[in-house]
Amino acid sequence: MNRRDFVKGAATATAITALARPPAIAQAAWPARGRTIRVIVPWPPGAANDALGRLVAQRLQDKFGAATIVENRTGGSGLIGTKYVIDAEPDGYTFLASAFNTAVMPLVLKSADFNPETDLEVIARTGIAPLVCVMTAERPEKTVAEVVSAAKADPEKWNFAISATGSAGHLATIDFLQRTGANIPMVAYRGTQPALLDLMAGAVQLLIDTSFALIPAAKDGTKARALGIAAAKRSVLAPDIPTMAEAGVPNFEFQSWYAIWAPKGTPNEIKMTVHDLIQDTMRDPAVVKSLRTTLLEPVTESIDQSKAFIASEIVRARKLLQSVNFQPA
Repeated sequence: MNRRDFVKGAATATAITALARPPAIAQAAWPARGRTIRVIVPWPPGAANDALGRLVAQRLQDKFGAATIVENRTGGSGLIGTKYVIDAEPDGYTFLASAFNTAVMPLVLKSADFNPETDLEVIARTGIAPLVCVMTAERPEKTVAEVVSAAKADPEKWNFAISATGSAGHLATIDFLQRTGANIPMVAYRGTQPALLDLMAGAVQLLIDTSFALIPAAKDGTKARALGIAAAKRSVLAPDIPTMAEAGVPNFEFQSWYAIWAPKGTPNEIKMTVHDLIQDTMRDPAVVKSLRTTLLEPVTESIDQSKAFIASEIVRARKLLQSVNFQPA
């Protein structure tokens, strides 16, 4: 899926909120008249966290009548925008719309001197995108078992692309190699698209990244071939792709996920109000349908469930990075 297609899908997700906009409620202490709510996205426009952040921002504006804007504060591998929110006043007028990367950032960047579990307040996870493993069509192998066998027999002919250091795909690749016993070098890129382009050209042979980015590219099998999806069940939008368990790698489940955070100390009443609004948004049948067309699955869960999930992701990431003696840069 190219950026234009994803932005189109994101625009659809935002537009559908107008189908059933909730009625305005009486002005309360929050949000105050004349105050602007800012949703900070620490990445460029067009990505999944940007689309989900804009969807939440639109719903906030629709429900409360407050001016709500999305700001893309990019740079520092997401650190600049994240730190902006951490340092903001915890008054309910600044939120962070980010992803998996925020939780693991201190494990990857020396300059990320914050604790995502104590310096930010998670409001809600908004969506997930299972990861998928694809292979260049330049190779003859058809299955994970064939790939592992070929890579073990002649490792010099194989390279594993990773879209970014510390990404969900990077950690999934480490886990895949450990589970299969394959010794395939990893080549780091600055983004999914350059990694995917090299894979389709045959410069690298394997890549694990988000389903919405890779499945469309592998749809016809002429440039890339999908080997397995890292989910408990097959995708209804790509039913021919086996799960990684079906492909011979049991219990291999990885996803990129997206969430809304607030500065530490944000009043509980505001957190719960925004949390409840996000839950309503992600249950909206029109939103669910629209997001699923872009291979994103909405998430509805309590704040405590989100906290527990994020904590478990940090533990898993730390163990995987330590297992390969990864050093933050």
